[in-house]
Amino acid sequence: MHDEHEERIRELLLIQRVAQRISSILDLDRLLEEILSDVCRTFGYSRLTVWLKDDATDELVLHGWSGTHYSEGDRFRIGIDGIVGHVGVTLKPYYAPNVLVDPYYRLSEEQSRSELAVPLLAGGRLIGIFDIEDTEIDAFPPARIQLLEALAGHVATAIENARLFRQERLEKERMAGELREARGIQTGLFPTQAPETSSFAIESRCIPCREVGGDWFDYLPLDDGRFGVTVADVSGKGLAAALLMSSARSILRLLAEDGRAPGEVLRRINRTLLKDLPAARFVTMIYAVLEPARRRLVFANAGHPYPLLVDSAGGRFLPTEAGFPLGIREGPFAEREVELPAGSRLLFYSDGLPEAMSPAEEEYGTERIRRHFDSESATVESLLEDVRGFVSGAPAADDLTAVLIRATG
Repeated sequence: MHDEHEERIRELLLIQRVAQRISSILDLDRLLEEILSDVCRTFGYSRLTVWLKDDATDELVLHGWSGTHYSEGDRFRIGIDGIVGHVGVTLKPYYAPNVLVDPYYRLSEEQSRSELAVPLLAGGRLIGIFDIEDTEIDAFPPARIQLLEALAGHVATAIENARLFRQERLEKERMAGELREARGIQTGLFPTQAPETSSFAIESRCIPCREVGGDWFDYLPLDDGRFGVTVADVSGKGLAAALLMSSARSILRLLAEDGRAPGEVLRRINRTLLKDLPAARFVTMIYAVLEPARRRLVFANAGHPYPLLVDSAGGRFLPTEAGFPLGIREGPFAEREVELPAGSRLLFYSDGLPEAMSPAEEEYGTERIRRHFDSESATVESLLEDVRGFVSGAPAADDLTAVLIRATG
């Protein structure tokens, strides 16, 4: 009676350990190795194997083992090969107390005398076989068979959990790879250098809050030494915003290349986006034409944050009279002309900068942007660094984009 009590305790402890592993180990190979080794140590069986079903070939493939001469990748054909193949058809446990006289047994281990095979089922679907062999005849009493069947249920759960985890991990890796590729493509859409002019210096930076984003800036060479400058922001974040950004960028380049006035360019872009832009999506954009020879810039604004002009009179924001975001409704886009004498600066930026949030849930705000450029040494990089300090290292909630046009001489 004492031996039976000890045996029962060992069995319950084994089930407990297996259950703990199921909740803590999601690597399938490691999980099976630990479970099978534990069962061997607990009961002294000579061979344990786990065969997983290959749905493509309708075969059972060795995936985990202890104490066997089989090697990974060995296969049993369902309904044809051995006791394992037989259980793959019946989906019921099968016990052979003496394999030497069993009609389904296929010789695998010279010393094997008894074998128990239990199907591993998930939602009634066969995912594999749990197979145990021993060197003694009739080595599996009814109580032990019942225990091993219960254990097989835990193993099936563990395998299914590990498979789902592996699938999710592979899917995440695939998506991460696609996003890295998309970021590389998007980065390639940004200009690699600013237009060269003797009287102006331009600096710019765009930092997506995710792998890809909806902010962008661009420069477009025009006739008579002029060039276009745009800063824009597609509503939303991530891959969808990046795709719309690419589309809007192409439309802008197509419509602006012949030198149309900024208001007319925005009007035509808006007309196109009203037809094609998905519902609840819109684009804010500033499009400007800089004429270096005249030290003049003309811009139109479609719902974008007001540019900041800093000159001898100080810093001030430049609103325009009309201009809804693109893709919302028809309407005019008023233009504004700006004189840029030597020493003046003009900043375009996206709303991610003023809306950057501190740990105390305070916005960075446009006033901090204006004060930052009270210093003549302020740059795009110094502004972005100031914003990063303000949010104290918290992840950016939106893309950050800035373009600074500096009149040099």
